Amino acid sequence: MSATSTLRDVRPDQAAPIRGAGTQPFLVSKIVTTAVLVLGALYCLVPIAWVVIAATKSRAELFSTFTMAPGTGLFENIAELFAYEDGGFLRWAGNSLIYSGVGALACTIVSAAAGYGLAKYRFRGRAAMMGVLLAGVLVPGITLAIPQYMVLANLELANTYWSVLLPSVISPFAIYLSFIFAAASVPDEVIEAGRIDGAGEFRIFGQIGLRMMVPGLVTVFLLQFIGIWNNFMLPFIMLSDDRKFPLTMGLYMMLNRGASEAALYTLTITGAAISVIPLLALVLWLQRFWRLDLLSGGLKG
Repeated sequence: MSATSTLRDVRPDQAAPIRGAGTQPFLVSKIVTTAVLVLGALYCLVPIAWVVIAATKSRAELFSTFTMAPGTGLFENIAELFAYEDGGFLRWAGNSLIYSGVGALACTIVSAAAGYGLAKYRFRGRAAMMGVLLAGVLVPGITLAIPQYMVLANLELANTYWSVLLPSVISPFAIYLSFIFAAASVPDEVIEAGRIDGAGEFRIFGQIGLRMMVPGLVTVFLLQFIGIWNNFMLPFIMLSDDRKFPLTMGLYMMLNRGASEAALYTLTITGAAISVIPLLALVLWLQRFWRLDLLSGGLKG
């Protein structure tokens, strides 16, 4: 057989690929993507690194040493911070834990029930409720702060713990996330099987629906906890008693006083660095739930 006929018999899909064809565009796109990710990581991490490093500096070192050079006053700063106003920082931290923990837990429960109901039941007005829910997701929370204050002031709940907790219970975004998780992770067949076995709707939701939604509800809880922990405007509008301030308000007050007392700058920076620790601990503790199979709750039930 001649070489010409042999080449003629080779099909196009059997031809050897040309070396380097398409490699260069792929390499360029990979480099660009990596560079963008690195820049984004630096944008997020550099401020955190600065806060952590600045927290180690004494008052004299804060403005006289290189920005990214560690200092020698970390433990002194921590001791002075905890002693500030007879433990004011610890009181603010406790308030933040109450606002964030109770508020996030209550919001998760309410959002789970509302999202499950919207995803698994068909009723008149459901489409209108979904439209209102999506509109609520698009409305910035800050626009509701003043109306919420007026309502709570009329109820004589302003400047109380309830004035920060109650607005945190209802979150359109959390309800929408719960709706998505319920629709994706709770099969209708499982619900029908529970009904056939004689289980009521509340039992099906509590023992089947919630278990299947655990990984998604962990996400809802974490997002709400972080959002309430970092919230500044709502406590700023609702509270006037510094004994009820969360960390955001307490550190803001310290920063304002730092204009006349330079020593408070180091304490404010140290407090900001310490305030990140609970969030990191919560993320590390909750990440194990994300590794669960979405159907593990139903299989174990």
